[in-house]
Order: sequence, then C-alpha cells, then structure tokens
Amino acid sequence: MTALRQGVSEGQPAPTSLAVCPTSPSVVRAAIRACRGAQAPLAFAATLNQVDTDGGYTGWTPARFVQLARETAIEEGYRGPIIVGLDHGGPWLKEVQRRENWAVERAMAAVKGSLLACLEGGYDLLHIDTTIDWPQDSDRPVPIQLVTRRTLELIGEAEAFRRARGLSPVSYEVGTEEVHGGLADMDTFRLFLEGLKAGLAERGLSDVWPCFVVGKVGTDLHTTEFDPKVAGQLTQILAQYGSALKGHYTDWVSNPEAYPRARVGGANVGPEFSEVEYNALAELSRREQELVGTNEDGRHSGVLAAIRRGVIGSGRWARWRLPGERGKSFDELSPERQDWMVRTGCRYVWLEPSVVASRGALCANLASAGIDAEETVLSGIGESIRRYCRAFALEGTLPRIEAAISSL
Repeated sequence: MTALRQGVSEGQPAPTSLAVCPTSPSVVRAAIRACRGAQAPLAFAATLNQVDTDGGYTGWTPARFVQLARETAIEEGYRGPIIVGLDHGGPWLKEVQRRENWAVERAMAAVKGSLLACLEGGYDLLHIDTTIDWPQDSDRPVPIQLVTRRTLELIGEAEAFRRARGLSPVSYEVGTEEVHGGLADMDTFRLFLEGLKAGLAERGLSDVWPCFVVGKVGTDLHTTEFDPKVAGQLTQILAQYGSALKGHYTDWVSNPEAYPRARVGGANVGPEFSEVEYNALAELSRREQELVGTNEDGRHSGVLAAIRRGVIGSGRWARWRLPGERGKSFDELSPERQDWMVRTGCRYVWLEPSVVASRGALCANLASAGIDAEETVLSGIGESIRRYCRAFALEGTLPRIEAAISSL
C-alpha cells in the first residue's frame, strides 16, 4: 500500500489497489495476464465460501490457492508481487453457518481455524469482519461494542498463532460496507475505530493496526454508483489513524475513475468477472449453435443449460430473492430475474462436473471451427480487469512498487 502511493502528494489522486475475487480458474489466470499487461500489482481477495479448509466452492484450500496463484503467475510470465488476502473472515459469513444456524462458539471456532489455515498457507492480508450476529441481526445493526470485541478476539488469536509459529507478518483489514454492520454512519465509524485502537493497545498489538478499513461508499449488490463525497469524509477520518479506505461491492461501478480522486485505498471486485465469464460462454454457445445445430444430434454442449441446472440445484439463488419473491420457487420468478440469478450465481458452479464436461464439449466443438473458446473467455475477463486498472490509475505502477520493495 505504501509502495503503491509512494511519490503521490497529499491531496492529489492516488492509485486505488484492485483485489480480484478468485471465483474460477479462468478469473485467476485472466487477472494475472491483465496485471502483467498493465504492469499493475496483482492482488486476490478470497472469501471463505470460495477458498477454505473444506475447499469452498472452488475446491481450493488456502495453501492450494496460494500455490496455484504462484504457479499460474510463472506460467504467464508475471514477475511482480502477488498479494493474497482473505475477504470477510468472520462468523456466519460462510453460508453453511447461517443455513445450519451455528451457535456463536462453533462459528467463531471455525473462523479461527480458517484464519490459521490462511496464515499457514501464506496469505498476506486478513479481512476480519464480525458484523453479523446470526440470527439476531436480521432487522437491526449489531452493537458496535460486540463488533469491536469479536474483531479484537480474532486478531488476537491470529497474531498469537502467527508469532508462535514464527510466520511472516500479515496486514489486516476490518469492518464491512453492510448496513447491518453498524458502520454506516460517521459517529459509529469513529466509535469502532477508537474501540479497536484501545483494544489493540491493551493487548500489546498496536503494531498490527489495520491498513484497510471497509466503508460504505454508496455501492451494494443492486447499486453501482460510487459516492465520492462520503468516501472523502471516510478517508479524512481514516487518515488520522493511518489506515486507508477499502470499498467492496465495486462490481459494475459506473464511475470507477472517481476512486483515486477520493483517495480510496483499495476496492474488491468479484461477481462482475464471473458474470463476464458467463456472458462470454453464452456468446460462444450461440456460435456453437450456428456451427453444430441443436442437442438432437448429440453434438451441442448444452453448457448454458448445465450452468442453469447447477445454479438452481445449489439453492444459493434463494438468498437473492427480493421481498416480493419470498417463498417463490425458481420457476415462479420472472424470466428476467431467473436470468439475473443464473448470471449472478454461476460462480458457485464453475467446477461442478457437469459444467466442466459441457464446457469441455463446447471448446471441442468450437476448436473444430478454429475458435479457441477458453482464450476468448480469458480475453473478455481480462479486458474487464484492465478497465479497473486504467480507472484506478494502476497501469504502469509495478516498476515503482518493485523499486520501493527492493529498497527495503
């Protein structure tokens, strides 16, 4: 973070770090290619649903994901630093814990186990997010004192383990953009920071003060307009503590170029890249239709149907039902909402055997016509990532970062 902003005057636009959520092998490879081409730093932010001790929906443990990222970087000729971070590390942020109504003791113990696995696996940054108190917070914010206490507990556990094992220092990120997190107004934001500062000092952990604090900057699952005014207020507050502002829900944001001007330190993007992957496959499927016809001859891959079946079968789509859709089955939703659910939920099923098989058939069918389907997919995802690199003023910053690191 310091290296990225080295040489940038106070009050001037500063590069915003981009963290890519590793929703699929294609997204990981495309991110590495895009950052190599843009000469931009490479960072990943993996949720516990994506990457965890049980493999998550990608099949990757923390150690395996770090290994995969490094191996792919070598294959693609990327020689810069690779930052691997945990996104939303906290109780009940892994879907199974909410679905099965885990007790607080069990949820906290599981998160601690995941944090230790991330540290052993070689992660560089841990996002500690304790802003859910399932199921008590369904209609009201979590008391900020509870958020602070659990944040301190998880950081303390991680640091005790890291130091006992002699592992390399890691950076921390705290907070969330969710309204139920209680960090949506300035007074609560300050109260959280003061409580965290005092608690870390009491535990002798002032040296691990978080480099990022997540704030609500106007974007969410259904809103794509970044609010530079609110972001500016938050960055001013955080400057007093030595932290940078982090934005989540940056997917499809309409004004990404405003992030550096507001001096936002970082932003995470995930579902957008998975949707780009789906859109590319949809276009390739249409081209396949023109070449080989329908399923009747047994040659058409049926990749879109496989993805749709996978999303419906996962049941994860139900979490995105709007108030007027509660209790409805998937087939009872409007065609537009069904399409949105599939495009949004496809990230959960990329590695399902039926999806992998149909995608392989798609590639084989198109290869016979001289079309490299996977390269087309990677190109589409890569361009989406490059869009953020350009907007966040990241292009060409890698030489400066490498020089700063080598001087340490």
